[in-house]
Amino acid sequence: MKKIYLDCASTTPADPEVVAAMLPYFSEIFGNPSSVHSFGREAKKAVDHARETVARFIGVKPHEIIFTGGGTESNNAAIKGCAYAGRSRGDHIITSYVEHHSVLETCEFLQRNGFTVTYLPVDSAGMVDPDAVLDAITPKTILISIMHANNEIGTIQPIAEIGHIAREKGIPFHTDAVQTLGHLTIDADALNADLLSASAHKLYGPKGVGFLYARSGTKMGPFMHGGSQEKGRRASTHNVPGIVGLAKAVELAEKYMTEEMNPIIRLRDKLIKGISDAVKGCRFNGHPAKRLPGNVNFSFKNTEGELLLQHMDEEGIACSTGSACSAESKGPSHVLTAIGLSSDLIAGSLRLTLGKYVTDEDIDYTLEVLPKVVKKVRSMTEFL
Repeated sequence: MKKIYLDCASTTPADPEVVAAMLPYFSEIFGNPSSVHSFGREAKKAVDHARETVARFIGVKPHEIIFTGGGTESNNAAIKGCAYAGRSRGDHIITSYVEHHSVLETCEFLQRNGFTVTYLPVDSAGMVDPDAVLDAITPKTILISIMHANNEIGTIQPIAEIGHIAREKGIPFHTDAVQTLGHLTIDADALNADLLSASAHKLYGPKGVGFLYARSGTKMGPFMHGGSQEKGRRASTHNVPGIVGLAKAVELAEKYMTEEMNPIIRLRDKLIKGISDAVKGCRFNGHPAKRLPGNVNFSFKNTEGELLLQHMDEEGIACSTGSACSAESKGPSHVLTAIGLSSDLIAGSLRLTLGKYVTDEDIDYTLEVLPKVVKKVRSMTEFL
């Protein structure tokens, strides 16, 4: 049976060049970068080179890059670190209702520990209004955190405008760029970001490694204790193979991103048009233009997303109903709820996300299968 992977927002396969770059650091160059002997120095050289590669890619200084265990850790570190470091000045945080769970649940944790949080609404396309950010600021605001692009519906937020507001007010600004690094051009300074989170496995790198950019002068306490790694901010022996893999994935994105994104956008638009034309009673979710290159999200009336997912998988097509991090949750999508969808449309949502290995033939097959699956699922539900 033909197998097609359309779940690249959840994770991507490691590029063969990434795997090849990592292999020597498992058994040949295996030293601990914190060790002073030659084995350690060789490993440290690789970590330093990786830091320079990542920093160059987003236009920052190498010492402003903190290697982490992934996007979730980076988001936790940025929000908790800034919140506690700024507590003497205030206790108010601004975010939005459509953030990733690693941001929302971190903010909820802080609320339980004495902080106040303003959750901003979004419009029907999932967009945060910069004026709403400005209006929400109080003298006690110590952090603003708005994601660069949404992982479910693909909407790209007006981050530069929001960051400009934060900078004028002297408030640290964090953005979750897990979905955009390697898929959109990122210049941290142009985005006015003081903190930026990213993860390797979203851009054909390994799982379990990411980074947090923290602009020089941004007050943020250590988020892991027990060692002096990452200038005392993130104690733990460096994951050298993972860090090397992250840097290689970034290097490949720096070289090929533009030429890879154009065909992905073409196939994305082909898929959107094909679904819209072939399936009655569907709603396209997210901003029609300001969206991630590979993101397609639809809601189908009178269906159940889990059944759609199951039958698509049986036909060899892997996709999702939303965020992989909340796939086990039985509650409705907080993102689709925030954009005002009815419970029926939320229940029948499907996310198809494309990557660089997707072909025209894959999209043609998906457009052949999906309308049949929707019809089959509709016939199985209680609605008809």
